[in-house]
Amino acid sequence: MPLPRNRKRHLDKTITLPFAGPSILACGAWLKNTVCVTRGNEAHVSQLIGDLDSAEARTMLDTTVARLCNSLDVQPVIVAHDLHPDFYSTQFAQNYAAQRGLPLVVVQHHHAHIAAICAEYHINEAVLGLALDGVGLGSDNTLWGGELLRVEGANFERLGHLAPLRLPGGDRAAREPWRMAAAVLFQLGRGDEIAPRFPDQPGAQTVAAMLQRNLNCPITSSTGRLFDAAAGLLGVNEIQSFEAQAAILLQELAQRHGEVAPLVEGYRIDKDSVLDFSPLLAVLADCSKTNIGAGYGAALFHATLAAGLAEWVEHAARRHNIAAVALGGGCFHNDILLRTLSDRLAAQGLRVLTGRQMQPNDSAISLGQAWVAAQKMRRG
Repeated sequence: MPLPRNRKRHLDKTITLPFAGPSILACGAWLKNTVCVTRGNEAHVSQLIGDLDSAEARTMLDTTVARLCNSLDVQPVIVAHDLHPDFYSTQFAQNYAAQRGLPLVVVQHHHAHIAAICAEYHINEAVLGLALDGVGLGSDNTLWGGELLRVEGANFERLGHLAPLRLPGGDRAAREPWRMAAAVLFQLGRGDEIAPRFPDQPGAQTVAAMLQRNLNCPITSSTGRLFDAAAGLLGVNEIQSFEAQAAILLQELAQRHGEVAPLVEGYRIDKDSVLDFSPLLAVLADCSKTNIGAGYGAALFHATLAAGLAEWVEHAARRHNIAAVALGGGCFHNDILLRTLSDRLAAQGLRVLTGRQMQPNDSAISLGQAWVAAQKMRRG
């Protein structure tokens, strides 16, 4: 059941913006949905509505938009939504705007992650944005999730991304880390190891064949799927019981093991600023053979991931002469990654920006959408 009206008000957040403008409605993402309505120089972000895969959550989005507009006594003049056309939040935004004759602003998912941080810090100048999460539809119609962006107001440029991984079975691969491990093994030229490595998975032979024929294997630059691949290779988690279980188990293992040095030459950055952790994954794939243990492997993964990301960002900061980097996306719930990477970036002389009132996950997307729409309106 929806929360009582007074509790809903208590859970809303108000973010002060550096300028005032006409009212905007931003409808958020699919997972961990919130909506945002602006009034004057304030952005009012709703309580967490949740994942929009249930009728209850969708109804709650509808009623939350009405509640915010009524309580703030505003009528939005522009509506913002995610790039993904199949999100209920996108469809709601399109219908809401069409019924009222309002213009729409489409905001790419990872741009919104970084824009939310810019809104909190009142930043209009260019920043580097490191957006690391599970998935968001990219402007090239592929699945993004490990993105290095240049963000300035309403605009963004994709400077680089993680090396793509295949998703054997599409969305199913996000729930079954062994499939991501299989994709890595195939990519390393070790596809013949897939079936014997995962004897408890009846679909292992089929997945090997799918990868061989490139059938139902879309690509993604997702950091979340990189975590899944590492967990699958280390035998930490083959099938997830809940969202991010593999990443959480991997972090817990690394914390118990303690810090280790990053793997020397555990990653490479190509001329197009694609960050590839294949050398690290190859080492993780052999952990059982070398008897170094899953705990060490998990710690090595975290240390090398942070080192590679830090060098990647540093190269971009020098090349584009930008001194601030915003860290957004659900992967930054990982304490080891956030702390280690932040320390490395600060040591390089960069200003590190993270959400203060908003979480790094998709609950911040609506604020980022509102910020981008507000910047577009100011620019005219």
